[in-house]
Amino acid sequence: MEQQKQSYFINIQSHEIAREPFELEWDFKVEATDSQIKSLKQLFDENYQTDWESYIRSHVPFLEYHHDPQNKEYDARMVIIYAFIYQLGDEKTRDHIKEMGILNNDFLRIRNQNFR
Repeated sequence: MEQQKQSYFINIQSHEIAREPFELEWDFKVEATDSQIKSLKQLFDENYQTDWESYIRSHVPFLEYHHDPQNKEYDARMVIIYAFIYQLGDEKTRDHIKEMGILNNDFLRIRNQNFR
């Protein structure tokens, strides 16, 4: 049985996901199933933990940002989050993410061929 998709509104900075647009200041609108939103929340939770670990490590003066594996993990997960939101997003969301340049052209080309 396929789950029904519903509209959700997402704030990237606060990692909040709401069912109604007036519940929070939102960045992106997506159409997703409950299980897809659960997966997105899990990605947000994992990034929150990694973000705190990076914050703690940032107080170690000899470890530079680009050499810290936690930061690379955070950055990679953010790309996954944006890709996930791109796939679920409405046209305005997809256009905004394209303009950000966070997803490479290969991803966008493959996505447009396979999911349209």
